[in-house]
Amino acid sequence: MALKGKDITAIIKQQIEQFGTTVTAVDVGTVIEVGDGITRIHGLSGVKYSELIEFANGALGMALNLEEESVGAIVLGDFSQIKEGDEVRGTGRIAEVPVGHALIGRVIDPLGVPLDGKGPLKTTKVRPIERLAPSVAWRQSVNTPVHTGIKAVDSMIPIGRGQRELIIGDRSTGKTAIALDTIISQKGGNLTCIYVAVGQKASKVANTVATLEKYGAMEHTVVVAANASDPASLQYLAPYAGCAIGEEFMEEGKDALAVYDDLSKHAWAYRQISLLLRRPAGREAYPGDVFYLHSRLLERAAKMDAAHGGGSLTALPIIETQANDISAYIPTNVISITDGQIYLETDLFNAGIRPAINAGLSVSRVGGSAQTKAMKQASGALRTFLAQYRELAAFAQFGTGDLDKSTKAQLERGQRAQEILKQGQYVPMTLAREVAILFALSSGLLDDVAVEKLGSLEAALHSYLETNHPDIVKSINEQKAMGPEVLEALKKAIGECKTSVPY
Repeated sequence: MALKGKDITAIIKQQIEQFGTTVTAVDVGTVIEVGDGITRIHGLSGVKYSELIEFANGALGMALNLEEESVGAIVLGDFSQIKEGDEVRGTGRIAEVPVGHALIGRVIDPLGVPLDGKGPLKTTKVRPIERLAPSVAWRQSVNTPVHTGIKAVDSMIPIGRGQRELIIGDRSTGKTAIALDTIISQKGGNLTCIYVAVGQKASKVANTVATLEKYGAMEHTVVVAANASDPASLQYLAPYAGCAIGEEFMEEGKDALAVYDDLSKHAWAYRQISLLLRRPAGREAYPGDVFYLHSRLLERAAKMDAAHGGGSLTALPIIETQANDISAYIPTNVISITDGQIYLETDLFNAGIRPAINAGLSVSRVGGSAQTKAMKQASGALRTFLAQYRELAAFAQFGTGDLDKSTKAQLERGQRAQEILKQGQYVPMTLAREVAILFALSSGLLDDVAVEKLGSLEAALHSYLETNHPDIVKSINEQKAMGPEVLEALKKAIGECKTSVPY
C-alpha cells in the first residue's frame, strides 16, 4: 500500500522528535493491597532489598519482603492517597541519607528532609542508610576517652571513643539527661554528635533542640528525628540514618558520637512493621531477627586503625526498662551487643541521688583503658567501693550501734562519695574540676567535712583553684596526668581552701 504524503510527513516528524532519545527499562509493579503503612505489590521482579520505590502519587516506599509472587514494602510517609491498582516503579536506589558538614546544626528526618525551617541542606553527598560494619582487621583498640563531664560516669564507667555504652533504666530516671550532658560537654572539642530521637513526642524533641541551642551544643550536633506521630517506617529507619551520618565523619578520620534515644521504641516500630508484613512472630511478638536489627546497627560503631583514617564512631544507645527488669528480651539483647551499661535506678533517683547510677550493675568493659591517667589517679577503685558501700548501708540501716570502727569509717566515706557524685543537669565539668574533688575524696581530705556541707565546699574549691592556682588546673586539663609535684600542690591547695574559704 502506497503511503500518502501527509503520512510520510507524520512519520518523519515522529522520528525527528524521538531522535537521540535513549530507551530505558523501568521495573514496574501494581499495588494489590495497601493499609497501615504497608503495601503489597505484584511485579517489581528486579527490585532489591531496601530499594526505594515510587508510587503514582509521588510517595516513596522501601522494599522489605521479597517474595515469589509479590513484594512487601513500607510507605515512607502518607499512605492514604495510595490505592489498589496504582502503578509502582523501582528507582534503582537503595535507601540513602544526605551526609556531610552541612548537616551540623540542623534537624532532619531519616530521609534527610529538613524539619527546622532553615531551608534546604547545602550538600549533594549521600550514603546508604544500611551498610556492613567495618572488618575486625580495620579496627584498633579503644584508647581515647569521651569526656562526658559527669563525675560518676568519667570516674566509674568511663566511655572510650569507638565504644558502645548502653544507658538503661526505667522511664524518667535521667537517661536522656546523661546523653545530653555528654553532647553539651563536647563544646569547643573535636567530637561531632548525632542525636537520634525515635518515637518521642514532637514537643520533647523541640525542647531537646532548644536545650542544645541554649548551651551552644547545636554547633557540633546533628539531630535526626522520627517523632511518635511519624509512621513506624520512619522510626525504623532513624537510627540507621543517624549512624550513616556519623560514619561519614568517621571515614574522614574524625571522631563522632551517636545517641540512639531510644532503641526500645525502635524495636516496637520494627515489630509493628514485621507483624503487618505477616512475618512470623517470636518471643513477646517480636520477629526472629530483632537481635540482628540492633546488632547490625551497633556493630558499625568502631575505632578505626591508622590505615583506615583513624576515625571513630561511638554509640550511646538508650533502652527503657519496665519495673527495673533488665532481664527482659530487648534489654538483654542490647546488653549482650554493647561494651557495658550505665544502669539508672528509680529508687536512687527518687532518693535525690542524681545521676541515679547503680554502681553495682553498671560496668564499662573497655573504658578503663581509655580513661585518662589523672582520672585513674583521682578515682582509684571508686566504683567497687561505692557498690560495697550501698550493700553495707542496706545492712547498717537496721542499727549502727554494733558496727566496728572500720565499718563505720567505710560507711561515712561512702556517704561522702555518694554526695560528691551528685551533679546538676546541664552542668558538665572540665577534667580538672572532676579530678580535684575526686582526689580530695579518695585521699581522705573530706573525711572531716560534714556531709551536708560537701556541695558548698566543692563549689568553693573549684572557684579557689581557678582563681589562686590556675597552673594546677591548666596542667591537669592539658597533661591529663598528675606528676608528684602537681599531686603535692593539689593536696596543699585543698587544705588551704578548707581553712581559708568559708563554705
